[in-house]
Formats: sequence, structure tokens, C-alpha cells
Amino acid sequence: MRVAAVLALYRGIGWGLKPLLPVFLGRRLKRGKEHPHRWRERLGVPGLPRPNGPLVWLHGASVGESLALLPLVAALRAARPDLVLLVTTGTVTSAALMGERLPPGVLHQFIPIDAPWAVDRFLAHWQPDLVLWTESDLWPTILTRLKARGTPAVLLNGRLSDRSFQRWQLAKPIIRHLLGCFSDVLARGEEDAARFRALGAVRVQAVGNLKLAADPLPVDGLALAEARALLGDRPIVVAASTHPGEEGLIAEAHRALLADFPDLLTIIAPRHPNRGPELAADLAAPCRSQGAGIPRGGLYIADTMGELGLWYRLARVAVIGGSFIPHGGQNPTEAARLGVPVLFGPHMENFRDESEGLLAEGRAQQVSEEALAATLTRLLRTQVPPRGAEISESNALTATLAVLLPRLPEKA
Repeated sequence: MRVAAVLALYRGIGWGLKPLLPVFLGRRLKRGKEHPHRWRERLGVPGLPRPNGPLVWLHGASVGESLALLPLVAALRAARPDLVLLVTTGTVTSAALMGERLPPGVLHQFIPIDAPWAVDRFLAHWQPDLVLWTESDLWPTILTRLKARGTPAVLLNGRLSDRSFQRWQLAKPIIRHLLGCFSDVLARGEEDAARFRALGAVRVQAVGNLKLAADPLPVDGLALAEARALLGDRPIVVAASTHPGEEGLIAEAHRALLADFPDLLTIIAPRHPNRGPELAADLAAPCRSQGAGIPRGGLYIADTMGELGLWYRLARVAVIGGSFIPHGGQNPTEAARLGVPVLFGPHMENFRDESEGLLAEGRAQQVSEEALAATLTRLLRTQVPPRGAEISESNALTATLAVLLPRLPEKA
């Protein structure tokens, strides 16, 4: 089937589902997956008026992608204060974080569902002059509608995991068409750049990873001071962004370490905070969302949003979740940027460039399940208490700006 026919069928399904989508969103709303007051934005209904002036639309699908946009937002505001900047995300969690961290005057909306009527409503209201897309969240209707309108778009921090690359190779004509909607593809590294070229992208550059240029995770200074006063120099391990099947492994390693470190505190921050109460029950551990304060030792379930910066600043060692199961890992740079030694398991395919860079620099170690406890023991014996050091990396931001600044819309 030709690309045009496939995309026409996709759009037709979007039209056909129009009566059902409010019901679908209503069910997601009951599960906390949509914002109770802003869910209509997902249907393309604007939640804010459009200010006058040229508008740049930046999209980051979820928390990691949207946080990586923050340094770029600040740089664009400094270079072109006349621009209207609109940031879209797709999750309630990322929207909450953007509400806290976007500078005053920068707008946030939920990205519309990729159905023609929702996308057209969104674009008719916001009328972007330039679109900056991140990573690999490629929505056919949005991209093809932008191209039809003549709106330039740039793919930022482009990445293709092993799985995504293999899947797209089975549909090369479609991905070639979608990548053709971008005037430029700025990839995280040479491997990603080569994959984009192999799938048909034309103007591809490897400029580095914007996530490495992101600001260090924020922290409440008072909460940090109180936690350090409570915990002193005791050994603390933070297992961050864990997935089902990993928390038991962490708990087992914790028990194995108690003979050498009887005052050990292991903080488990699950990738999906709604799992916190269940984990607390399974592991017989206090749970932060249920009102439990930080204990002086044992296991602790840290299932609240926006506090990973606190936990990393307390940690002597960080264990990165999603890496001991075939998930592909989670972002290891947030801990490393705060000077915390990082451990991760054998599955870091989704963050290969980042993990390989940290391994080469001696800021991370890759371990098996069997070696986790022994490696933690060695690090806890040698690692000094955290000093809160922050490591800055801005090469990717500088290279990205060099490409974007000439492409910004003209002043009104």
C-alpha cells in the first residue's frame, strides 16, 4: 500500500473515532491520566489565548524530553525576547513539572490527539511559525499537516532505539515521509544520526544530547538541610526510576549489605509513583506519599513527584532502574550531573550514548544482578558522603542553537 493511502487510512480512523474520544479521555481522566480541568486541550481546544507575534512551538512528549527543553527555552528567550514560546507535553506529570519550571511568559498546553480535526483546531489557533520537536515522538497527522501548511519543523535530540529502528525498517516509505517533514534532524550522536540517514532523513547532524545540557534537578534547600541533619554520614543508596521486577532485586541487595552497613538507608523511587503504596506493602517499607518521613535506615519508598533532586543529593550511589529488565534503561545523567556514582544493569539500549559516555569517563559502572550487592559494598566503602557537586555540560545546547538561530522567524 502506498504511503498516501496509508496516511489517508490513518486520518480516516481519526475522523471515525471522533465521537468516541471524549469517552476515552473520560476513562483516562478517572485513572489520573488526564488533567481534570484541561483535558479538552487534548481535543485541540485551546486553553489560552494566542499572544501577538511570531510563535515557536516546542514539543517534549514526557518528563525527560520536556526537561531537556528548559535550557533551550531560556536560551531562545535570551536571544529573541520577542518570540512567543509554546511548550506542549503529553502527560499530566510533565505538565505539572512544566508549570513549576517554565519561565514566566512561556506558555504550556497539552498536545492534541493525532486526529485531523483536533490537530487542525490546534494549528488554526496557535499558528506556529517554527516547530521544534524532540526525540522520536513522531505523530503522522501533526507532521503532515505542518508540512502542508508550510510550517518549518526541526527534530531535536533525535534518537532511535534498537527496537524503533528495527520497526521502522519494516515501514521505510512511511518513516521516510515523516522525516521529510523536518527541515533538519539534530541527532544525539553519530549512531542515531546514521540510523536517521538509513531511514531516509536528508539533513542530519549529530550535535550531542540536550539532556546533558539540562539544568541539574532542583531541590528544596530546607528539605535537603533537614535530611542531611537527620541522616548524617550514614550510607545511602538511591534506586531511581525502578520498574516491576527490580524493587525485589534492590531489597535483596539491601539485606545483603546490612551485615557491613547496619545503618544503610535504601531509597526506592519507582518510575511510576502510583505503584508506591503497593511497593510499600510488598516490602514492608514506609511510603512517602502516605505521610512517612525519611527513616534513619532500612528501605524507604519515595513515590512523590519532583523530589529526585533531593534523593540524588543525599545518595552515595545511584542505581538506575529499567536496566535490570529488558526495558532499555532510564536516564543516568541526572545522577551523574550531581556527582553521584552510577550503577546500571545490562539493559541500557535506550540510553546507549549516555551510558557509554559515563562508562568511558569512569562516572558509571554496568553490573549484572549477581554483582550488584558486591559492587555496592565496594562503592559504599570508598565513596565519601555527597557534596552536592554539579557537572555542567553545554556542548549540545551550543551546537543546537547554532543551527536554530538562523531558522527563527523574523521579528514582527
